[in-house]
Amino acid sequence: MLYRDDLFRYLTVALTPYVGPISFAMLMKRLGSINAILSATADELKPCLEQADKALPLLLNKTAEKSAECAMAWLEKGGNRHILTLLDDDYPMSLAQGMRPPPVLFLHGNIALLQQPKIAIVGSRRATPQAVQIAKQFGKELSEQGITVVSGFADGIDAAAHQGALLGRNSTIGVLGTGIDIVYPAKNQDLAVAMSQTGLLLSEFPLNTTPVAKNFPRRNRLIAALGLGTVVIEAAEKSGSLITARLAGELGRDVMAVPGSILNPQSAGCHKLIRDGAALVTSVADILAECEHALRAFRQPETPKSAQKSPKNAFNLPETLDATPQKQEDCTRKHILDAMAYDPIHPDALAQRLNLHTADLYAILLDLELDGMIATTAGGFYQRLQ
Repeated sequence: MLYRDDLFRYLTVALTPYVGPISFAMLMKRLGSINAILSATADELKPCLEQADKALPLLLNKTAEKSAECAMAWLEKGGNRHILTLLDDDYPMSLAQGMRPPPVLFLHGNIALLQQPKIAIVGSRRATPQAVQIAKQFGKELSEQGITVVSGFADGIDAAAHQGALLGRNSTIGVLGTGIDIVYPAKNQDLAVAMSQTGLLLSEFPLNTTPVAKNFPRRNRLIAALGLGTVVIEAAEKSGSLITARLAGELGRDVMAVPGSILNPQSAGCHKLIRDGAALVTSVADILAECEHALRAFRQPETPKSAQKSPKNAFNLPETLDATPQKQEDCTRKHILDAMAYDPIHPDALAQRLNLHTADLYAILLDLELDGMIATTAGGFYQRLQ
């Protein structure tokens, strides 16, 4: 965990508007440390920023210092409040696999749930009573089986899954599309209190971020990445839940759907997922069977915990804010590019081919992608470009 002053400087960069995960990763890669970023010139910063015309003046003027101050004040209230950065060992590794990890996570509740096996349950906000009952039952039974239930804290299926999981022994994580200090929808106030005590609320957005439509697809990618699999219970054909399911599939996670009546338009999205290859599930036993391999791998990792990479190494970041990140050897990069050839390949297959641990491989893949040598493709695959 960073010291207060270090965390403040980190947040000043990470919370700068228009400096998203991609630009943040590029800044760290090219400039080497938070201190170097804060003291860099416009010419040094500009090549690292996706939206340089908007982000550059804000970063140079340290505009996000006010947001950092608010974040520090929120953290210092205590009460199971946490802020995780990419330099923290508790940062969830699953967010680095096939996607850009958010530079900062705000958390309220039981942070230990991040290290538990997780399955996502998502679905319609305007769910039928039967679907709500299914979501609540699935949430409770998964929690009783030692699985943490992840969902999006929305009305309908999400809220029911959270409520059910709170009744079990392993609780639930709610991924927010707002700031951690905003309860949306407002009717979930009691649920938010309960989850901040025995579950966990999580947000990548700065404090005071109000509900904005564009933020919810960003939230959905975190739901998909955190879960070993995603279960969709009742979703219309054009639904945000289908975005979560698609993202889960692209990340190599299991995708499952609960069938419904052909007369119910709220089930059309689930039926489409099943037609496209999602597993049809009607019980928690089905879910556990579908996710059996992923659950076994999670509970029995190839690398002993004491020898696993910390997130700062897995993301190819410096050990401290002043350090320069260790560069991967060119021969290692060339070895990976040669092994990839020019056909799309999944990271799991590439890791097996090279006899590399996944954390080591993703660090180099991120490095290569930032350099424009490779690109991600559908299904969580990577393809060589040069």
